[in-house]
Amino acid sequence: MAKIAVMGDYDSIYGFAALGLAIFPADDPAEARKTLRRLAENDYGVIYVTEELAADPEFAAEIHRYEEQLAPAVILIPGVKGNTGNGVAGVKKSVERAVGSDILFG
Repeated sequence: MAKIAVMGDYDSIYGFAALGLAIFPADDPAEARKTLRRLAENDYGVIYVTEELAADPEFAAEIHRYEEQLAPAVILIPGVKGNTGNGVAGVKKSVERAVGSDILFG
């Protein structure tokens, strides 16, 4: 069975541990890239990443490696510093690719 992980700054992700999800605090993008690779190679099917961490260009490039793969699904979530809208945009883009059109605006 695939596992679920959450990556980002500690304040944004620590609550997910109460839900039984594996948390991986990450403030350093270089270390976060290594962690993301390790998770992808070890049966993590869903990896939630805070939008703030994903905003780093080098980390974003690492996320891009997994966009065309079935697993892991890397999903952006807002952190404690707020919502940038990048997570919603990513989900919208994935849905458009899957169904062939924008389901929100026809």
